[in-house]
Amino acid sequence: MTSTRDSQSDDQKPDNPLIAPVSLISILRQIEDGSLTPEQSIQASLERISAHDPAIKAFECVSQNALDEAKSRKGPLAGIGLAIKDVFDTQDLKTECNSPIYHGCTPNADASLVAMSRAAGCSVLGKTVTTEFAFFQPGATCNPHNLDHTPGGSSSGSAAAVAAGMAPLALGTQTGGSVIRPASFCGVAGFKPSAGLLPTVGMKTFSWSLDTAGLFAKGVEDVAYAASVLTGRHMRVDDGQISNPTLGIARTHSWNEANPAYREQFESLVSSLSTFGINLIDIPITDEFIAAFHAHQVIQDYEAKQALCWEYENHPDKLSPLLRETLDFAQTIKPSDYDEARMLADYASQQLDEVFEDVDAIISLSAPGPALKSLASTGSSIFNRTWTLFGLPCINVPGLMSEDCLPLGIQIIGPYMHDHDALLIADMVEKAIQRHLSR
Repeated sequence: MTSTRDSQSDDQKPDNPLIAPVSLISILRQIEDGSLTPEQSIQASLERISAHDPAIKAFECVSQNALDEAKSRKGPLAGIGLAIKDVFDTQDLKTECNSPIYHGCTPNADASLVAMSRAAGCSVLGKTVTTEFAFFQPGATCNPHNLDHTPGGSSSGSAAAVAAGMAPLALGTQTGGSVIRPASFCGVAGFKPSAGLLPTVGMKTFSWSLDTAGLFAKGVEDVAYAASVLTGRHMRVDDGQISNPTLGIARTHSWNEANPAYREQFESLVSSLSTFGINLIDIPITDEFIAAFHAHQVIQDYEAKQALCWEYENHPDKLSPLLRETLDFAQTIKPSDYDEARMLADYASQQLDEVFEDVDAIISLSAPGPALKSLASTGSSIFNRTWTLFGLPCINVPGLMSEDCLPLGIQIIGPYMHDHDALLIADMVEKAIQRHLSR
């Protein structure tokens, strides 16, 4: 694997020993030049897990076969340790979805994306903690930047594992904001691709219209390379660029709910972007967009009551009170309500297609603020759910930090199936953030 430019330096070690994300690109370069073997790479990940996961609690279980896999795996991701959110089936590890209903359950086959990752050379490090059925009930994972703060959800363990350097690549899912928000809270790159770009076969369904498989890695270049390999499409950002892209600034109807200091950092960055070859225009937030925002919950809950019908009917006592309450309410949602919500979403999505005629991508906040000082809540998806509803590619760009040293993400949203362009722009913004901060 070759690249035309250097990735972010792995030599800059933060004061917090729990924060040491490792570049996937850097690992592959070292393997290519012979300074590192795949077995040594996986051993380093396992040692990092052993040293730091007792505090972070990112892993539900760790594979005993990772080193053996590293010896036999071939492919462009050989030597890359993979952490897998515990809603993806794995034939050699338990898949429990953070629910007692599935305690000790080991599937007969890998989920498609897991099988594809292994075929590409990845060695599975283990399963990472998820919220219950990838909904709201938190798991045990802590944020590596500050163990008193949430890592976000529902892909909590995957984001934390990458941020702590325990895994250079992780799989997650997003139904509302469960890739972008934890990536933002943990300070890593998160990529939620266009709906359907990565397969969800063998992944526990919560809402089939909304569930999207996604990726976590240290930086945009890392996640783009992994996406390129796994999708079979050209997604790399090291060998191309978009000249003078135009970004639409989406200050959504929820803007005032965001942390004021976070908004100030966003506005300061936006002011700098124009000096780095990026054009910016404000985009309108229409009544139809707001209606689609509210339609998301109707669609999600209506589909969840069907996707979790067996669990609800047969094991209601084993559901968390929060999920049980949600599914109780979902029983009152009529098919006509669901159909209307789908139509509202389609109409608002068509309006947004017109916006993308004038902009190459949209820039917005990734979350309402830095990670909450609480392990009882994973935070809010108000800055993510509508983009998920529309099936658009979204990338969390890391780099900004709050005054108390917690990460703040910048979200790039691209047109449907224009994932490569969105990644190229996210890469530009990531570099622009570094230049902005060095001023």
